[in-house]
Amino acid sequence: MPDGADGDAGDRARGGGAPVPPRRRRVLTSSTTRAEKARALRGLGALGGLAGLLVALMLLPTACTAGVGARDTARWFDSEPVDLTTTGVPQRSTILAADGSTIATFFYQNRVDVPLAKIAPVMRRAVVAIEDSRFYEHGAIDPQGTLRALASNLSSGEVTQGGSGITQQYVKNLLLTQADSDEEREAATAITAARKIRELRYAVAVEEKFGKDEILRRYLNIAYYGDGAYGVEAASRHYFSKHASELTLPEAALLAGVIRYPYAYDPIRHPGEARQRRDTVLDRMVRLGWLDPAKAAAAKSRPIQLDIDNVRSGCVSSKAPFFCDYVQREILTNQVFGKTAKDREKLLNRGGLTIRTTMDPQAQKAAQRAVDKHVPPKNSAHKAAAEAMVEPGTGEIKAMVVDRALGPDKKRGKTWINFAADASHGSSIGMQAGSTFKAFTLAAALDEGMPFGTRLMAPREFTPVGFRNCDGDRVGDPTASLRNAADGEGGKEFSLVTGTHHSVNTFFLELEKKVGLCDTVRMAERLGMKQANGKPLEEYPSFTLGFNPVSPLRLAAAYAAFAARGEYCAPIAITSIKDAAGHRLKVPGRDCEQAIDEGVADAVNYVLQGVLTKGTARGMGIGRPAAGKTGTVDNFSAAWFAGYTPDLAAAVWVGDPRGGYRHPMENLCMDGTCYGAVFGATIPAPIWQQSMSGALRGSDASSFHRPPSFYFSKGSGEDRVKVPDVRGMELGEAVARLRDAGFTTNVSTPVESDRYKKGTVAEMSPGPGSAEPGSTITLRVSKGSKKRDGGGRPGPGGRPGPTPPVTIPPLPGGPAQQAPA
Repeated sequence: MPDGADGDAGDRARGGGAPVPPRRRRVLTSSTTRAEKARALRGLGALGGLAGLLVALMLLPTACTAGVGARDTARWFDSEPVDLTTTGVPQRSTILAADGSTIATFFYQNRVDVPLAKIAPVMRRAVVAIEDSRFYEHGAIDPQGTLRALASNLSSGEVTQGGSGITQQYVKNLLLTQADSDEEREAATAITAARKIRELRYAVAVEEKFGKDEILRRYLNIAYYGDGAYGVEAASRHYFSKHASELTLPEAALLAGVIRYPYAYDPIRHPGEARQRRDTVLDRMVRLGWLDPAKAAAAKSRPIQLDIDNVRSGCVSSKAPFFCDYVQREILTNQVFGKTAKDREKLLNRGGLTIRTTMDPQAQKAAQRAVDKHVPPKNSAHKAAAEAMVEPGTGEIKAMVVDRALGPDKKRGKTWINFAADASHGSSIGMQAGSTFKAFTLAAALDEGMPFGTRLMAPREFTPVGFRNCDGDRVGDPTASLRNAADGEGGKEFSLVTGTHHSVNTFFLELEKKVGLCDTVRMAERLGMKQANGKPLEEYPSFTLGFNPVSPLRLAAAYAAFAARGEYCAPIAITSIKDAAGHRLKVPGRDCEQAIDEGVADAVNYVLQGVLTKGTARGMGIGRPAAGKTGTVDNFSAAWFAGYTPDLAAAVWVGDPRGGYRHPMENLCMDGTCYGAVFGATIPAPIWQQSMSGALRGSDASSFHRPPSFYFSKGSGEDRVKVPDVRGMELGEAVARLRDAGFTTNVSTPVESDRYKKGTVAEMSPGPGSAEPGSTITLRVSKGSKKRDGGGRPGPGGRPGPTPPVTIPPLPGGPAQQAPA
């Protein structure tokens, strides 16, 4: 095996193409047949011609006295080729979470370009020693290496060596990696005089353009090291799980030896051959005087020790596969990242991008655990769940999960469809949203100034007539009859507050009719809602009941606008991108606008908080201010919960990918747990509760703002409760009784009373009956009667004197009060 520059016999392997094992030299013997001798002579003739050509090329740059033709040829050879580009070497792109941790990598070739300073000096010496020991002494062409190669080729009867030094090898690899077609790849690897001439000319240009250190750096970063590792940094991480700057002598010698035949010397598949090659490199370094023999012997005595780190390209192996898939689709479909699909794909797989995203690993992990716990990936009922989390005020996607692995749908527990996203970012056509859409009708009503105490009769059945869409057309079906869902009720009056808490279908149909279908639709659109297929929302009376198919991501972003006091921000996943050189690329910026007034949003938040404390999702709180809405789709075909705090919003969907109407969630048993019928509070709300608690763990709780006072102009909107009759009681006892019933009190001026004795309550307003909880009851204390003893004692001038003060029991944690005399 030659010690100097390896040549064409190893060129295919160096370029990452099909490996070419070392070939034995052919020797003509007495047993050689006449046909073999004839083939050998023809080969020698061809080699002789190629040898003459190579020698001529070696002399060409200095041959300036042989006439005009020679001068013109020399100028052509010395001039920089116009089609030579030293950029575009494929590097792997990395997607990072918000905290800088790696989500996934994408690559055409697994390569991480590093500066020379981050490559161990021993690695540089080892490669130069075995590949081109006179690299720093010769120019683009090594005369000694070329002549030796020619002699070897002529004596063997075939091409066993080439004169390729490091510069020529770099050029050949560069041309191969930049090849976009099979023809270009064939031209970059074919053993022909034309290819060699082109490489030599390019090598001269490279030597003119770059210094030796830079050429070596580029070579080390472009060479193929086997098993899918391109470049010394990727190879070092792959084989030893360390950076190239940390390589030891035996590790460096091993990698340097692999370059010639990456498959034959692959230390994973062929450890014996790899060790022999490593020792050859060490011996070469000793012969050159670059390594102490004792150190070489110590290195040779050590067995090969690998610490394999397999890096896979794409999202399948990611810990956040569906968020990763969303980011990938964003880059591949958004023209910000390239005019054509091919340009965008090339940028992602070759561009060496560092893509920083919005994903919060804590939130992502919490959401994944929650959906997997409640709807296991391979559950017996074949159900699925998805959740998206969005930060209010920024639109940043903090988590995106599906309860299945990313992969072929035919395999149980896997899917290519991102149920959490729209079709443009996950192939999902969306799912009907159910009663979560009632929040948009509520917001529209509040936006039109309706107080919380606005009450409407909710019939047991509703005929959808009297509606007009935004084009002014009448819509509805006079033959249809819409009823309340099993989690709602009807046949009585409800306020905006109680109708929402109980999720009464017919109440919201009446409210939508009063507000106007178009106003309700426009409210949803202002909050970013559209169908998952990208089309506008359809406009029919049952709009408020959520028949439009949408994605959890869009719903989470809409609810995040309530949390952000009316500011809607379109969802974003990417915060910044840097290319391989560290330059920032343009990315879509934040797109936020004040969609509804702050006061309207505050009022929505006030109402939806009650859903978690006294409504359809009571008991699903998370120990801090939160609001939300359940959603149950017709015939239990799907269930939702969308909720939020001032800091984070999330939407959860649970359903059947095979079709919710064909496979409803009624009398559902899943992995031994039976639910009966599944409502929004049955599975989606517990998923939301667990995921939100985990996502927000360790963060300070924020509070919602109090709504404007005019929303209370007709009361709190709560259900009316009985007001106890406290007349005749001592004032302190009366106040305590009313407080226990949920009312506040106000003590007004005393009154004369023939019926109630002095110091007791004589009047109360409103009187005994019913009122909304939290209402204020005004009390007036008796000061007795003029006709009976015990009345007020006369004061100066015969007028009654002041009534003695009465002590009112203090509120918990508050000081005692005195009623005015």
